[in-house]
Amino acid sequence: MSENYEMRAIAPEVLKQLRITDDAGNPPRAVVDDEEGGSPMRCCLGRSRPYETIALVSYAPLRRWAQETGARPGPYDEVGPVFIHPDECDGWTGPGIAEGIPGERRVLRAYSAEGNILGGRLLNDGEPTIEEGLAELYADPRVAAVHVRAVEFGCFLAETRRV
Repeated sequence: MSENYEMRAIAPEVLKQLRITDDAGNPPRAVVDDEEGGSPMRCCLGRSRPYETIALVSYAPLRRWAQETGARPGPYDEVGPVFIHPDECDGWTGPGIAEGIPGERRVLRAYSAEGNILGGRLLNDGEPTIEEGLAELYADPRVAAVHVRAVEFGCFLAETRRV
């Protein structure tokens, strides 16, 4: 784990809200994963099991961050699909990078404390690693948070914050 950031799953109190009404104003959509499972879960930063029933919800990570910190993401506020467990799970509290986050293609998006995008980093086939990409972005003292996203669908995977 880096000394200057921590990885975060969606907060338990936010998950309670999303399990009722998501950030687009809709109820969660129940989805049964396929025989391989492996959908990225944003509640515990793990992966779904084969044929597991999971919930698909719309989530606005910058909006939620802004509510907590006072940032003003303005045009960078976006809502996108994420998978969560339909019932409370153990969450994720571990140090370092959660097992369900690495993948072949990821993008890191860096944001200032005010909510402005500062840049990003493409991770392709593990080059650089997520840890290396995050270290590079957090070397800029203006970076307050970095989101990890899947390249193919642009889906939000996890948030990291400067500590």
